Amino acid sequence: MHRLVGSLRFLLLCSCLGVAASAQQPDSAPIVLHAARLLQVDTGTLLQPGEVLIEGERIRAVGASVEHPQGAKIIDLGNATLLPGLIDAHVHLFLHPGAEDLQTVVESVPWRTILAEQAAKDDLLAGFTAERDMGTEGAGSADTAVRNAIDQGLILGPRLRISGNAIDILGGHEDANRYNPAQHVLSNADYANSAEQMVEVMREQHKEGSDFAKIYETGPDRMIDGVLHSPYQYTAAQLTAAVEEARRMGTTVGVHAMGEPGTLYAAEAGVASIDHATQLSDETMRLMKEKGIFAVPTFTIFDYFAHHRESQDQAAAEAALLDYKIAEFKKQVAAGVPFAVGSDVGPFPHGTQARELTLMVRYGMTPLAVLQADMINGAKLLGWAGQIGELKPGYFADIIAVPGNPLNDISVVEHVKFVMKNGAVARQ
Repeated sequence: MHRLVGSLRFLLLCSCLGVAASAQQPDSAPIVLHAARLLQVDTGTLLQPGEVLIEGERIRAVGASVEHPQGAKIIDLGNATLLPGLIDAHVHLFLHPGAEDLQTVVESVPWRTILAEQAAKDDLLAGFTAERDMGTEGAGSADTAVRNAIDQGLILGPRLRISGNAIDILGGHEDANRYNPAQHVLSNADYANSAEQMVEVMREQHKEGSDFAKIYETGPDRMIDGVLHSPYQYTAAQLTAAVEEARRMGTTVGVHAMGEPGTLYAAEAGVASIDHATQLSDETMRLMKEKGIFAVPTFTIFDYFAHHRESQDQAAAEAALLDYKIAEFKKQVAAGVPFAVGSDVGPFPHGTQARELTLMVRYGMTPLAVLQADMINGAKLLGWAGQIGELKPGYFADIIAVPGNPLNDISVVEHVKFVMKNGAVARQ
């Protein structure tokens, strides 16, 4: 009897894995997607109607009307707009609501990896076909396994760029600073207290499968009497050493940096992105424009914490920080700072982060500018420019459909009705 039950469980597991794998494989027959509209994100041109011809994992043709090859599968999405897949440049697959501070203590890495797989699936089904995972928060290189399983079609999820653990100083932003030191609670990041240690850590992470390095440059960040206090962690010279090492390995560096002077040091070093970017001086913005460094505002996490804190005092402090951030963001938009879109999803539920685009429009950008920041700039930041982020022949068939017209109402991206990744339908 036990053998029979075990066999049935094994067959069920194989069946589930087969479904996941088949869902990741492109259809053998050509596919034609038809919808009322198709947005060409680079120009803002809206085709009415819009069609895309997909063969295998790539787009073959795009237009108001395309060839319908014999035997092609026609998918009519009705009154919808076809868009490239959404890109979230700042996610945490290994975080979930309510547990961001104690996961390394109360949850095992295998358990967190299972939850990360579920998070990846939720993000894909919400329309995010590519993401940058900005640190496993103490789970080391477990994100390598998640990325590889997605790439091999074993589980559902976006294309991933991963960092492993973030890099932090002793007593820094993600260290276990508030706990009994006698218990030796582990940091949620990898320690590096000098440029030499940073290079050593980056090499170890790269060996374990990282695609880029995530570094904490500021913290703890807090508002005091209406002013942002943002202590820096690494000098410009130390960050420059990290950027040079990343370049040697063919990778990049993204930093958590809330304010000055850390944001300036990051810009001087030439990092790929400054994430959170709450406070940027005129010189920092000038350098970011000159070097093509992306600001990733992550409004959604600030908005979430302003409404989900244990006490009114905590919520008020978060609300004050959000108000400050909004005012600074308007200056950044006016200055022409290049943006990418990242939500910091993890502490709030995965699959809900398209709200980031809505907030960026609410606080000063046009819908088209936000879509370009998300898809075109996001593809550049993740190292997939010319492959994803636009609906063009030769690009990977990462395509979503949203109800209505996102140029009139950007919030429709929060209600994705169709998802295709790599030529395979993930949601319809």
